[in-house]
Order: sequence, then C-alpha cells, then structure tokens
Amino acid sequence: MRVTSTVCLGGNGMTHARATIRTMGLGLCVLALGACTATSPKPAETTQNGRPPGYLAEPTQLTMAEVLPAAPQAGSVRYEADREVFRQTRKLEGSPRWALATSDVKTDIPDMLQDFSCSVGVSLDSARLPRLTQVLKRVEVDTDRITGPAKKTNQRLRPFLIDEGNICQAKDRLKNSFDYPSGHSTWGWTVGTVLSELAPDRITPIMLRARSYAESRVVCGAHNLSAIQMGMLNGATIMMRVQMEPAYQADIAAAKKELDAVRASSAPMPEGQCKAERALITPVPY
Repeated sequence: MRVTSTVCLGGNGMTHARATIRTMGLGLCVLALGACTATSPKPAETTQNGRPPGYLAEPTQLTMAEVLPAAPQAGSVRYEADREVFRQTRKLEGSPRWALATSDVKTDIPDMLQDFSCSVGVSLDSARLPRLTQVLKRVEVDTDRITGPAKKTNQRLRPFLIDEGNICQAKDRLKNSFDYPSGHSTWGWTVGTVLSELAPDRITPIMLRARSYAESRVVCGAHNLSAIQMGMLNGATIMMRVQMEPAYQADIAAAKKELDAVRASSAPMPEGQCKAERALITPVPY
C-alpha cells in the first residue's frame, strides 16, 4: 500500500503539525504491524492444486532415475532377494512390528510429526509448529516432483503383484502405482533430515526412526527391500539439493527457533513408551 502526504507550505503551522502527527501515527502503525508479522509465518503461496510451491524452481535438474541404480530385473540376485524378503516378512502379520507398519502407512504431516515425537523427545504438535509444518509442506512438493519420474522410469511392480501374500493396507490403493524407489521411504528420510537439522542433538534417534519408517514398508508388504533402500538414498539426495536454496535456509532457521521454544516449554515424552518404541524399531525386521 502506498500512502501520499501533501503538506501545504505557508503560514498555517497547525496544518503542518497535524500532518506530522498523522505521519508519526502511520509510522507507529507500520511498526506495530511489523512486530505482529514477525511472530507468525507468512502464509505460503499456493499453486493451482492448493499446495505451496516447492523450494526447487527447476526440479528436473536432479534426475534420480540416473542417480539410482536401475530396479532389479527378473532373475537377478537382487530380484530374488526382494522376493525372499517379502515372503519371509509375511510371517510378521499380527505382530507389534506389523501394527507399527500399519500405523506408518499415514503420511500426513501431523501424523509424521507424532511418529517422530519420541525421537525428538517431546510431543510434536503441528498446531504449535506452523513454521516447521510449512517447511515440510514445501519439501514434500519437491520430493513428489522428483520421485515420480524415477518411479515411472523403473516401472517396478510391487511385491504383492509378484508373489501372493497379505499386506497391511488395501491392495487396491497401491496396485496401479510403481514400487521403486519407495515414496514413503523417501518422505520418511526427508522428514528425519529436516528434524535432524532442527534438533542435531537428537540426530541418532531421529534417523533411526526414519530408517524404521522405511522398513515398515517392507514389513507391510507394500514395497520391496530394494525400493526402500533406494527410497532412503533418494530422500537424502533430494534434501542435499534443497538445502542449497536460500529460501530453505531462511525457513529452517525460523523453524529451529520455533522448535527450540517448544522443546524448552514441553514435558518430555513418556520414558516407558519411548523405550518400548526404540526396542521395537532397532532390530532389522527381516
């Protein structure tokens, strides 16, 4: 908004004084507005589909189909290893690890933050973390735009379309999408990377949870082992590129202050709950 003031020169000192007071008042209003906006994140721009823009203006500069090894081909050692892992992990149905894999199907940001609460040490409520939530919304756009072409290039079938076996979610939701690299594993590693930047003192439990989130896709039966391994590498590589962006660096600095305040003012997560989670996710489930 542009404001134009006109001051008449001449002998009327009162006119000049009133103009000065109005100008000072306007200045105070602007300062007050600035103070208010400094305490809350700017609304993110949205694209036509209602999502915010990613951080990468040219995501095609990173071609993960060329970075990652090609998906295993039928008859290869890697292909048969994937099949064996799928068959063996069907035995986990009904176990606590299966229950965690079922819970890990969810990818919404509020759910993801709750999934990483034990690893950070406090409950991560997205309502209290708007800046962090905004960062994750934007990096999610980048990971989706880069991962999709890699899946399309490899066109790897999901394991339950190769061998019979139950999985922890509805097959109809997955059967028309490709396996390699795993989008869930990419996303879990991405969230873990962002949280590790914000809470570097908790990087070990955070990245353990990111690894177990990827492994949940094998336990579930939604992905092959090779797909989740390359999903983690996919997420790490995408984040390496995102971290170079000045806009990301500015947003992550603001998100760190936000999370630091939440950590300082929050009670720790229940010790028993987090010990049980760590005991469940530390062993490789296959």
